[in-house]
Order: sequence, then C-alpha cells, then structure tokens
Amino acid sequence: MKHLSLSLVFCVAFLCVSASADSLDPRAPHVVDSAVPMKVKPFPLEQVQLLDGPFKAAQDRELGYLLQIEPDRMLARFRKNAGLEPKGEVYGGWEKMQIAGHSLGHYLSGCSLMYASTGDPRLKEKVDYIVKELAECQDAGKDGLVSAIPEDRRLFGEISRGDVRTEGFDLNGYWVPWYTLHKEFAGLIDAYRYCDNKQALDVAKRLGDWAIEITKNLDDALFEKMLKCEHGGINESLADLYAITGEKKYLDLAERFYHHAVLDPLSQGVDNLPGKHANTQIPKIIGLARLYELTGKESYRKTVEFFWDRVVNHHSYATGGNSMDEHFGQPDKLNDRLNNQTTETCNTYNMLKLTRHLYCWTGDEKYAAFYERAIYNHILGSQNPDDAMVTYFVPLKSGMFKTYSTPFDNFTCCHGTGMENHAKYGDSVFYRSKDEDGTDVIHINLLIPAELDWKEKGIKVRLTTDFPSSSKFYVEMIRPEHSQIKIVWEGRPESWGYIRSQMLALTIPKTNPETKITNEFDADILRLRTESMPDNPDRIAVFYGPVLLAADLGPIDEPNVEIPVLLTAEKDPQKWIKKVSDKPLVFETVDVARPKQVKLIPFYEMHHRRYAVYFDRFSQEQWQQREELLRKQREEEERLEKLTIDRLRIGEMQPERDHKLTGEKTDSGEAFGRKWRHATDGGWFAFEMKVDPRESQKLVCTYWGGDGGNRTFDVLVDGEKIATQKLDRNAPDKFFDVVYELPEKLIQGKEKITVRFQAHPNNMAGGLFDCRILKQEQ
Repeated sequence: MKHLSLSLVFCVAFLCVSASADSLDPRAPHVVDSAVPMKVKPFPLEQVQLLDGPFKAAQDRELGYLLQIEPDRMLARFRKNAGLEPKGEVYGGWEKMQIAGHSLGHYLSGCSLMYASTGDPRLKEKVDYIVKELAECQDAGKDGLVSAIPEDRRLFGEISRGDVRTEGFDLNGYWVPWYTLHKEFAGLIDAYRYCDNKQALDVAKRLGDWAIEITKNLDDALFEKMLKCEHGGINESLADLYAITGEKKYLDLAERFYHHAVLDPLSQGVDNLPGKHANTQIPKIIGLARLYELTGKESYRKTVEFFWDRVVNHHSYATGGNSMDEHFGQPDKLNDRLNNQTTETCNTYNMLKLTRHLYCWTGDEKYAAFYERAIYNHILGSQNPDDAMVTYFVPLKSGMFKTYSTPFDNFTCCHGTGMENHAKYGDSVFYRSKDEDGTDVIHINLLIPAELDWKEKGIKVRLTTDFPSSSKFYVEMIRPEHSQIKIVWEGRPESWGYIRSQMLALTIPKTNPETKITNEFDADILRLRTESMPDNPDRIAVFYGPVLLAADLGPIDEPNVEIPVLLTAEKDPQKWIKKVSDKPLVFETVDVARPKQVKLIPFYEMHHRRYAVYFDRFSQEQWQQREELLRKQREEEERLEKLTIDRLRIGEMQPERDHKLTGEKTDSGEAFGRKWRHATDGGWFAFEMKVDPRESQKLVCTYWGGDGGNRTFDVLVDGEKIATQKLDRNAPDKFFDVVYELPEKLIQGKEKITVRFQAHPNNMAGGLFDCRILKQEQ
C-alpha cells in the first residue's frame, strides 16, 4: 500500500459546471435544468453511509423511533376529512389541533431520508403505505385536496371566494394552513425523490393543481394579505414540482407566494427582521433560493445572500442557532436575549437547508464553516441520547437545561424537523466538483466518519476519524486505474480554532497503478478560543476548535444553582483552561472561576444537567462592584418578603393546590427560568389569597414583557373587576410587575379573597409568572 505525501493548497479555483435541476439532490428525476451553474454538488444521500461515531449513533436512535410510529395514527384525520373511517387514534400535541397533518409530512420526509441513508426496507414500506392511503383520501375527496386540517374545505372555500382574514398566525381563524400543506407537499416530494414512489408525485401534482384552482381568483392585494399568515416554504415545494414535471403552472404559483412586505426590504439590503417571528421567514428564503436556481433572477440571489448574512452574523448565538421566544431581536443585541426559549431547533434545521444552497452556488468556505458550527453545536446536541426525543428550544441562559419532546403526545414543529435532522447527516459530508483541468474533485466538507460510494465513477472513499477528539483523519480510496482524482478537505479560518487556515489536498495521478490508496491528513492542532457577545466583550463562550464547550452546573432538580463567573483579565483561554489528562474532550478552569472551578465538556454531550455556555468575565474591581450589586439585590428580596402577606408560586403543583386553584382552558409551563400559567380562548383561572383585614394592601402580578398578541383579560377579586390588563410587549425581554390596588371594601372583614384572571373572548389571560399580596409601605 502506497502512502502519498500531503500537499498544502493555499487557494483553489473551481470550474463552473452545469448543475442538475435539483442542485441539492442529484438523484431526483427532473425535467427542468438549473438556470445557474453550481461550483460544488452534494452526492446523493444513498451513496453516503455513516460509520461509527456520535452522528451514526444519533442516526441509529432516530431510526428506532421512526419505526415505532404507527402510520394509521398519523393518517387518522386525513381519513376523517375524506369521509373515510380512521384506522387508528390520532396522535397528541399539535396533531390534535388546527395544524394537524404537519407531522405526517415531516414523518414522510424523515422516513424517506432515513431510507436513503440506511436502505432499511421497513422505512420504504411505511412510506409506500402512507402514500397509498393519501391517494385513497384524495380520491374520496374528489377535488385534489388531501389534508388533516379541520374544516379544510370550508376554510379554503372562503379563500377561493376572496374572503381573506388574518392576524398573522391564523388564516380565517385557522392556524397556518399553508404552512401545514407545505409539510405535506415536502413529504410527498421526498417520498418520490428517495423512495422512487411515483404515486407520491401524482398526489403532489393533484394537490398542486388544487392550490392553483383555489387561488386563481385572488388579486395581488388579496394574495399579499393571505401571505401575512405564516405559510412555510410552500414556494419551495411548488418550485420543486415545476423542476420535476416541467409544468410552468407550478412555477407561476410558486412565484406568487412572494411575501412583498418581508422580502422587498431584504432585497434592498434593509434588515427588517427585528420583532419578526424567525421561522416564519427562513422557509420563505429557502424557497427563494430554489427559485433563483430555476429562474436565474439575480434579485432572488441578492435577497437570499443578504438574509443569510444578517441571520448568521448579526442575529445568531454561539451554537449557530437564532431567536429568543421564536422572534428576532435587534441585530447585534444578544447579551440580554438569553433565556430558556432561545435558539428554536426548527430555525437551525432551516438555516442548514438554506446554507447548502449557498455553498453549492459558491463553494465559499464561510458556508461550510457555519454548517459545521450549527450541526455540531445545535443539531447533534438536540437529541436525547436516552430515547431519540428532541428539543424545541436549546436554552442558552446560564443555569438552564435542555427539555425534550415525548414520543407520541408532543408533536410540534421541532419534533417534526427532529424526525428529519438525524436522518440526513450524510448529505453534507462529501461534495464534488471539477478542477480547471477537468480532474474530478471530492470535497470533504465535514469530518464525520462516513463512506462514499461514487457508483458512476467506480470510486469509493472511506473517511475515518475521531474528530474533534483528534484532528487527524484518514482517507482510504478505491478507484479505477488510469483515472485522476483529487481529494480536498475544506479549510477553516484560524479564528475558528484551527492553527492553519489552508486547504489540504491529495491528488492521485493517472499514472499511479494502484487502485487502493490510504492517506493520513491532519486538520492541525485545535485550540481553545473564546467568542464574545457582539454587544458585550466580557460575556464569552468557550470553544475547542469548532466545538462549543459548556460548564456542568449539576442536576436539573437543583434549582438554586450558582452561576459561575470568570475573574481574569487574561483573554487567552489556554492560560486558564486545561484538559483533563485522561479524557480527550473534558476541560476544567484553573483559578479563575467563581464561586468555584468548573468542568467543561462539548455542549452536544450535555444532557439532563444544568449548564452554562456564556460566562461573564470580570476584573477584580468589577467583581467587587458585582458583589455589591448582589448584596443590594438580597436586601431588596428581604424587604419584599417582610411586606408579603401571601405569595402564590404560580405553575407549581403544591402551591396551586394550597391556594385552591381552579380554571377552564388553562395550562402551565416554564419559561425564562420561571413557572407560568395562562388561560386560552376566553378561559379563566382563579385562586385564593390571604389578606389582612386590618390594613390596606395591593395585588402585585408579574408578567413577561415580551408577551403579546391577543392577551387581554380582566382581573377580578371576589367577582368584582379591579382592572383590565392587556399584554402587548410592554417591556421587551424582561419581566415587569403590575400593581393593582385593593379597594378597602374588598378586604374588609376577610382573611381570604378569590383572585380570578378572565380572558376576553378569543383572547388569552396571562401568562402570569408570580402573584403576591403586599402590605402598603409606610
């Protein structure tokens, strides 16, 4: 076996080659060729098999979960809407709500992707069965519509007649119906792409024809009004239908799903994202990227590139994730936007999809680098290693912990994308291009153990590594004789923790007679580094190369966790962090952390523990000031406790029992490190509070200042209204208190009162985060 020397390539020129219609899936049959050249192309997913490592383990867990899902339960509402008898009980979570059916689309995609990744025939059986059942439902419905959306034909009948009403998250009172249909479209197209199910394409085309018919009478103003309601990436699916079939009617409708109010400012280089629901926007941009590939319209490309830059470089955290409370904030203002609802996992799923488009167009290393950041630090760490369940949010506030969905009663958007995330890790490990002299180039884009079988060329490449534990990786290649091939590892910038930024390349000339070659590469020594918040240089995250590290703060059932800070003026973390010698990816601080030193591990390995990923750094003088501030905070808490007659820790089981809480259409949960309770759709909740009949008092309620929408409610005491409260982003990104004076007549002669929060019709009451009865201060 011959060992060839390693060469360093400081720059590389790519030849623009013609691309297939679906640049991100070369295997998919298509009619329409791409209108723009691609610098690099991915390999078909079924040609890449993962090898042992953390990504393969995540894939295997996801495979086990996908096989547990019962298709008949996913199909229950589809059959009911078609007038057919359901064969199973509908699953829980969002599948019991107006968004029903979105999970089936994700499940179709997840099974199709996993079939391409593993070849497991059980997955194809599930896909084929679901498609057959959808076709039966479509036949029974007669008009082409097949959906699980309640009262779907009544809803879309109104739309067809020009009766369009929306407040953003509803369309004529129904929750995001085009969004739901996009998931179904995408699942059907994936079933066609990856499982060669031609019936799936037929169902998708008939559904597309129905969509054309439903919207044909809407003028531009009504169509734009309709697009105010979240509609997912319906433009992407319609563009894919055009590419596959060549029928321009689908392209025409795809381009009508252009939301001018959002996309026009972006096309002019205006960052209009602050305050917008993040994952409403990203799929629109993915669809625009697909439309650019099919039409060549430069305005589409300009918009896509600007959006990607703003999200990645001005609205994203250390994980590569973005948003808090599902919304974008002000650009480069992230320091105060840390809570337990940061970085929605759906958003990162979609940003990775978008990034693949941009990387194919340009071959630019910055896109590969972002992909590496997000897939390691968010997506890989979003799966529970115990049961394959997934996160909705990945909290980044210190002291938080990850929470996961449940298998059968928690179907949400992120549960849906989670069924896809861990089924397609192989789709971006290898790419291909041609060099200037026509040499085939295989790009190693991610250091994930995997084997490529490039069947058309008779070439096999096996990549083995235990990266990031080691920067070494090994490439074994089998190729036909008398063919020249170049294998390239995409370099990374020094700022990402690699000592060198050069690209590493291995070229095997035609004259080499051997067909099996093994070579050792070295991505060079990884180093510890820090990244600061854009608006606070002293709030930092710690990385080892591209891998985000997190401090282990103890078990999740310990709520009073001490948040570590760093007391050092030294910027270089290699001076105050050291490796634990017998563990390759375990580190610990040295003499800088307060109140005690902390252990650091990769964030993707952090599960079922409280953690910190951002650390505040202080000088000695700053730390003294911080201690003084903490002292004042403790004094204020003591003062408040002295004034408190009664306090309800809302959302906690025993305190709510003690206060005899009752209600209708009410629910509770946790956000921003605190419990909450609200009532929906005109509902209410009520509880008893102690009072002192001898002196005047006030009711103090704590709300989250970022809550808005339809949240108008009355506050009543023993049946008498004392206030009407409206929550409309009153104090963005922080809690705020509202004081309600208690009239003397309502507490005179009483030791208890009943406080009731009553939502107005079609509104919510709350969320309420805390409630106290306080004495009036003298």
